[in-house]
Amino acid sequence: QVQLVESGGGLVQAGDSLSLSCAASGRIFGAMAWFRQAPGKEREFVAAIRWRTGRTFYADSVKGRFTISGDNAKNPVYLQINSLKREDTAVYYCAADLESYTSDLRNYHAYDYWGQGTQVTVSS
Repeated sequence: QVQLVESGGGLVQAGDSLSLSCAASGRIFGAMAWFRQAPGKEREFVAAIRWRTGRTFYADSVKGRFTISGDNAKNPVYLQINSLKREDTAVYYCAADLESYTSDLRNYHAYDYWGQGTQVTVSS
C-alpha cells in the first residue's frame, strides 16, 4: 500500500523559515514533488526532484526561497521554505511519480500518488 505522509506545516510569521517533509512508502518512485493550493485557487506546482539524476525543478515564484531535497527514492523528500510571505499560505501537497523519465514534472497529471496535505499559514 502506497502512503505519502507530509509533516512540518503550521502557523508562522512572515520572514520565518519552515521545513516540510514527506515520507513515502510502498513503492519506489522516479520523482517527487511539492504542490500547493491556496484558498480559492487551483493547485500549483512548487518544486520537484528527479531521483535518477538528482535534478530539481522550481516554479518561478519560489526560486531562491524554496529548496527541495532528499537522499534517494527510499527516503523522505523535504521542502525548505525561507523568507515566508503571506502569499505562501496554502495547503502543501507531496506527490510521487512512478516513472523515472517523465518529461514535464511541473504537470499535475504526471503524478500517481498524493499525500493528504499539510497546512502552512503565514501571518504578517
